[in-house]
Amino acid sequence: MFSSCPSATIHEKCGVFALFAPDEDVARLTYFGLYSLQHRGQESAGIAVSTNRKLVCYKDMGLVTQAFSEKVLTIMKGESAVGHVRYSTTGSSIERNAQPIVAQGHHHIALAHNGNLVNAGLFREELNTNGGLKGTTDTEIMAELIARNPTPDLETAITECMDRIEGAYSVAILDRSGVIYAMRDRHGIRPLCIGRLGNDHGWVVASETCALSIVGAEFVREIKPGELVRIDDFGPTTIYQLESPRNATCSFEFIYFARPDSYILNKSLYYSRKKMGMNLARENPVDADVVISIPDSGTPAAIGFAQESGIPYDEGLIKNRYVGRTFIAPDQRIRALGVKLKLNPLLEAVGGKRVVLVDDSIVRGSTSSQIVQMMYDAGAREVHMRVSCPPVKFPCFYGIDMAEASQLIAATRTVEEIEAIIKPDTLRYLSIEGMVAACGLSRHELCTACFNDDYPIPIPQQLQLDKFKFEDPNSGCKPALEINLKPDMSKVFGS
Repeated sequence: MFSSCPSATIHEKCGVFALFAPDEDVARLTYFGLYSLQHRGQESAGIAVSTNRKLVCYKDMGLVTQAFSEKVLTIMKGESAVGHVRYSTTGSSIERNAQPIVAQGHHHIALAHNGNLVNAGLFREELNTNGGLKGTTDTEIMAELIARNPTPDLETAITECMDRIEGAYSVAILDRSGVIYAMRDRHGIRPLCIGRLGNDHGWVVASETCALSIVGAEFVREIKPGELVRIDDFGPTTIYQLESPRNATCSFEFIYFARPDSYILNKSLYYSRKKMGMNLARENPVDADVVISIPDSGTPAAIGFAQESGIPYDEGLIKNRYVGRTFIAPDQRIRALGVKLKLNPLLEAVGGKRVVLVDDSIVRGSTSSQIVQMMYDAGAREVHMRVSCPPVKFPCFYGIDMAEASQLIAATRTVEEIEAIIKPDTLRYLSIEGMVAACGLSRHELCTACFNDDYPIPIPQQLQLDKFKFEDPNSGCKPALEINLKPDMSKVFGS
C-alpha cells in the first residue's frame, strides 16, 4: 500500500463530518463533505443517517469514491447524518473497525471520532464482560460507554463519558431522533468546527473548515476545547463544558495535516506554512540557484523560503496525483523504483544547479534519502535540504501514526547524524520558536510534544500505545452484524 505523503510517511487519524438538515439530502451532502476531508484518512469511509427514529449505516474500505455509489446514497434518506474517513492509529484497518460506530444499548447512537484515547484500555475489560465488543478500536469503547450507560438521558451518558475518558478526541454523535452532538477533548488537540447552511435549520460539524464550503455552509465557530454541543431545530447549544487547563492544538495540523485552504484558530494554514518557509530561510540561509518543494505539502513553505531568500522558486518534482492508496501490491521491478511511483524530477529545473529542497517534515527519513538521491541523479550540483518544522524526536499518543520512538530518525540522532544518513550537502530544520511564530499563536496554545516531550495530557507509564493493542484473539471481538437490505447492499447496517 502507498501512503499519500511521500516524504513524511505519517498519517492523520480521520476526518469527521455531521449534518443536521431535515430538508436536505443529508447522505449526499455528507458524501461531499467527506470527499473534501479525504486527505485525513484513506482506509475506509462511512455514513450513518437517522430516519424514522432509526439509524442506518453504510461503511466500506477504501476512498469515499470507492466506498459509495449512487445506489447507496439514494437509499440512505434521513433527517441528519454523521460521516467519517479513517486512517487507523488504534485497531487494524479492517471493515469492522470502520466508522461511524453504531452502538445500541440503553441508548442508540452512531459515533465518529478523530483522535486517540490514552486510557481506553481501562474500559475494555469492563465492556467485554458486559457483552463483548465487535471491533478493536478506542472509538468503539467510547461509543459503548455512552450506549450502555443506564441513565435515561443521553446527554448525561455523553457527559459522564467525557468525564471518564482521557486523550485527544473530536467527536460527532448522531442519535436516532436526528439530534447531533459534537464534542472535543479539554485541550482541543484535534480540530472541530460548526457551520451554518443557507437556511436557518441546517447545521454542519466538520473536522476542517474546508469541508463547509463544498456543501454551501458558512463557518460559524470552532467547538471549544472541552465543549459538548447539541444541534437540533433550535441550532447549536452548549450543554456541557469540561475545565480546560490550556489549549494544545496539534502543531502538525498547522505543519501538514489539515488542508492548506482550512483555518484553525482563525489562522490560515496556507499562510502559516508560507511563513514557516520564510522563517526557515531567515534561520538557515544558503547560496543556491533554485528552490523546489516536495509536493504537495512542502509547496507553501518552499514559496515562502523563495520569497524571503530571493532565490527563484520552480517546480522541480512532478507528482503523480493518481497514486493514492492501493490494495494491489507492486511487483519487484515497481517496488524497486520506490518514490518514483509518485515523484519524478524535471531535469531542466535541477540539472547543473544548486538546489534548495524544501519539505514539511522528516519522520523516518528513508523516503527523504531517496528524494535527495533522485536530485543528484537528475544532475543537481548541490542539494540543500530545508525542513519547515523542528526534528520529530518523540512519539505521538494523540492520533498520529508515529507512536514508536524507534521509527523516528531524530529520536536518537543529531541533525549532523541525520544529514549523514540522508546525504544532502546540508540539512537544516526550522526551530520550534520559528514554527510557533509562523502560526501566529503562543507556544502555550500548541501541542509540541513530538518535538520537545512536552505532553499536555499525561501518558500512563505502562501504556504501550500500539495500533494493534486490542487485537488479542481472546478479546471477544466478533464480526459486525450485517443486514442484507438488498442482494448487493450487504454493507448497509440497519437497526
